[in-house]
Amino acid sequence: MAIPFPLGQVALDDLVRSALVEDRAFTDVTTLATVAADSWSRARLVARQGGVTCGAVLATSAFRALDGGVVVQLRAPDGSRVVRGETVLEISGPSRALLSAERVALNFMQRLSGVATLTSRFVDLVRGSGAQVLDTRKTTPGWRLLEKYAVRCGGGTNHRMDLESAVLIKDNHLAAVGGDVAVAVRRARELAAPGVVIEVECDRIEQVEAAVEAGATMILLDNMSIASLVACVKLVAGRARLEASGGVTLETIGPIAATGVDYISVGAITHSAPAMDLALDFDT
Repeated sequence: MAIPFPLGQVALDDLVRSALVEDRAFTDVTTLATVAADSWSRARLVARQGGVTCGAVLATSAFRALDGGVVVQLRAPDGSRVVRGETVLEISGPSRALLSAERVALNFMQRLSGVATLTSRFVDLVRGSGAQVLDTRKTTPGWRLLEKYAVRCGGGTNHRMDLESAVLIKDNHLAAVGGDVAVAVRRARELAAPGVVIEVECDRIEQVEAAVEAGATMILLDNMSIASLVACVKLVAGRARLEASGGVTLETIGPIAATGVDYISVGAITHSAPAMDLALDFDT
């Protein structure tokens, strides 16, 4: 099933136009000086490495914003796993539009495909364990909806979208209430709207029992050892959902998933994903 793109048409058009204006794509002096107005070209957006694609609608909109006559054929929809050399988009139209929109189109797709690709690597490593890979709020300002969409394209699951979506009581919140986990959870339970998830961060096993007894929906197990995670899973025994977090890597996520936790959050999939190598190749 296709994953719905998160932006409406107006927001999409505004974002793409803003990126093109930033790049001065409408007054591209090199292209205007060297390429005839009636020149027409065909090109392919190609994967230079294997990965998971994301952002095709943004790339398409960038080319068409330069000239409505550009024709784009989608060969690898968002969420597709592609191999090196595979064509993602076929584009044809006025040469000036293709050249001037090239960098913006690639910037969108390389960034989002990079997030989707790294997410997929983490997801592959927990497959069969029952654990889900979560993202975090460690996203590029202004790009959260897009980056969390890319996480979904890579097979990951979105954690809370923003500070209003769920209660997540972290160490600094606890410090503000004297470190009492039970007090913080009870206050949140009393004041939050019905149905809102109440999650609390715990870094010691004794905090976990207090959080469960106070009615926490989820417990974030922060930077715990494998042995501690196993002990917490046994202690909680299904009374709350458990999320492991803190410096998770491709090397450590498998053993963490094997402890029986429900979720593993990985900030790196958004804040440290390398761009996927994509290129626009003109047909000669």
